[in-house]
Amino acid sequence: MLKRDRAVWALITPASLWLFFFFIAPLLIMALYSLRPDMRGGLFQWGWTPTLEHYKEGETYLPLLWVSIRVAAGVAFCATLLAYPLAYFLVFRAGPRASLLLILLILPFWTSYLLRIISWKIILGSSGLLNGLLVYLGLVDEPVRILLYSRAAVVVTLVYVWLPFVALPIYAALQRIDKSLLEAAAILGARPWERFLRVTFPLSLPGVLGGFFMVFIPTVGEYVTPLLVGGSKGRLYGNIVDIFFGSGLNWPLGSALALIMLVGVLALVLVVARLVNLRQFVE
Repeated sequence: MLKRDRAVWALITPASLWLFFFFIAPLLIMALYSLRPDMRGGLFQWGWTPTLEHYKEGETYLPLLWVSIRVAAGVAFCATLLAYPLAYFLVFRAGPRASLLLILLILPFWTSYLLRIISWKIILGSSGLLNGLLVYLGLVDEPVRILLYSRAAVVVTLVYVWLPFVALPIYAALQRIDKSLLEAAAILGARPWERFLRVTFPLSLPGVLGGFFMVFIPTVGEYVTPLLVGGSKGRLYGNIVDIFFGSGLNWPLGSALALIMLVGVLALVLVVARLVNLRQFVE
């Protein structure tokens, strides 16, 4: 029994230390910095008086946070909507080619994230591939400038980036479905669309919800993609936080804005979890 306890502690201690030093400790430091009045005296200056002024100033950026939440929800919804048929095809229709197609699905992960974003900047640009195709087909007389440096460009690019991340949990959920349930539904007279709506889709909802939130949560704070393809018209809340931590050199305000975003997203996820009752999809 003693050896078993030691083995358990040996397994959980490294993970717990990693979680504390690289997740909990940075959050605590950020919360501490959000109470500093300014950055005078350097990073490790003590003796300052805590203040909540930065949280009050953060109220100015709440409309942009709401925009970021809506964009994140739209990106997560579109990515889930596109990923579900893809995962369904891999599980139920691809047959022996499923492994190869799955490798092709995750192949973009082998390239740099920035390279993939920049490639979309080239595709959506005024002289890019998409505009060139539209002009060639005669659908437009001149390049469409709204395709780049706009929120639409941010949404399109993020949907592309997150699509494999959504497809994988849905793929895993569909693979766990017992095929005998579908056979039983067919024997009882259920048509294909009825089998999908009453058996396949409900049993795959854990993967759908997991994929949705896997995209939604990090997209709220996204700043690289809006910076590269969104421009000034497509910036999101994360870009403001990045400015204060970077060129703005106002870490207290940046920390306060980051914590406001964290609390807001967690509150929203908890409300959705309460309304949807996630346990019924897991049990």
